[in-house]
Amino acid sequence: MQEVVINSTKSEDKVRFLWSYVIWPVSLVALTIILAACFYPFLSNEVAYHFQGETPDKWLPRFTFIIAIIASQGFFTLLAYGMVQLMMLTGRYLTGVNSPLPTLLPIMGNMVMIPQLVLVVAMLDYILYDIYRIMFMPLWIIALVILVLGAIILVILFTCTVRRYRRKIKNDQE
Repeated sequence: MQEVVINSTKSEDKVRFLWSYVIWPVSLVALTIILAACFYPFLSNEVAYHFQGETPDKWLPRFTFIIAIIASQGFFTLLAYGMVQLMMLTGRYLTGVNSPLPTLLPIMGNMVMIPQLVLVVAMLDYILYDIYRIMFMPLWIIALVILVLGAIILVILFTCTVRRYRRKIKNDQE
């Protein structure tokens, strides 16, 4: 006599949170804190954050500048964590074996690093201008390059994941 179990979920089939799902956002917030701590003593009392041509026209106190950058990075990291948790919540009825969720979670959680990377470059640009009066190329060009490359990489990763999942479904049906 066989025992039938309805709505049974094995704990090993469920997708569990892994830090690899948000490793890049966490790393970038840590890098921002380290860079802010290293450069803070060298900054002047007011840091330029807006430029008209190559001349600064808006300033912030250095403490406010550093807190704003770190808070922004923290927001993006919490956003990544929240996205991963939300996806895990919505996918709780899918098993880890039959779901593309374990493959998609690292992509979705770590894609927040794209705007975070723009913030790191902006912070370095403002800090280098304040300390050494050196400016990179215009920040909008750097941001555009980062965003376009990030979008291309995300499209490639999502396409590979969808193809892999479709191939797996096709093989399971045969």
